[in-house]
Amino acid sequence: MWWFQQGLSFLPVALVVWSAASFVFSYITAIVLHHVDPLVPYISDTGTIPPERCLFGIMLNISAFLGMATMYVRYKQVYALNPEKSKIIKLNKVGLTLGLMSCFGLCIIANFQKCILYYIHVVGACLTFGVGAIYMMVQTVLSYLMQPEVHSKDIFWIRLTMLLWCCSSIVSMFVSSVVLYSGLYGTNLVQKLHWDPQENGYTAHIISTVSEWSLAFSFLSFFLTYIRDFQKISLRAVVSLHGQTLYNTQQGLVTEEQTLLIAGSI
Repeated sequence: MWWFQQGLSFLPVALVVWSAASFVFSYITAIVLHHVDPLVPYISDTGTIPPERCLFGIMLNISAFLGMATMYVRYKQVYALNPEKSKIIKLNKVGLTLGLMSCFGLCIIANFQKCILYYIHVVGACLTFGVGAIYMMVQTVLSYLMQPEVHSKDIFWIRLTMLLWCCSSIVSMFVSSVVLYSGLYGTNLVQKLHWDPQENGYTAHIISTVSEWSLAFSFLSFFLTYIRDFQKISLRAVVSLHGQTLYNTQQGLVTEEQTLLIAGSI
């Protein structure tokens, strides 16, 4: 059995590979069609003009679904491993809520483009990466609380490193974006897709775009740390029938509940 066939390890793998592909394919399409500059454009700029906008949107929507599935499985795993620890259970619920909010933000990014509805797009970005960073922090704290009984210290330090990478990218992007859009380098820069290296503000623009790509991949890299954990978990669906037909029947005529009629690993 291959490593990605063990348990549910394919979920975080699919999330990371698919999300990275959505960025790369949109970037390649935008470059080939000369819609953006080849040197580190904003990720959002590579999904602004059709046809890459269509590709960007549908792929990120699927990424949001994969993200929700991954975060839910993580929630169930932590709960199952710590059924009597109230502190971990409460923190785990908070983590799931934050994770779902982050995935909703990704849907907003996918469907509200930067150059069309800028402020809604920014809200989506804040939910995805801002709330997502808090989700990463919660999961890192959970990893700390569950050591050494559940797992070793190594995974905690790896997740902490990913978290610090993400936070440093957020700070760098925030500062450079504030400088870029402060008005010192002109107005309506949100709509600008092509930059000349000789223009004022180009350095701030490059720092901002590099920070955005760094932020995106630090966020995705965090989920790679779930692979080993997910190899030790599986889900089983159980269907219970409350009758032998699909017609409406009186309660007295309903046969005894049939359980385990259909069961299989997923």
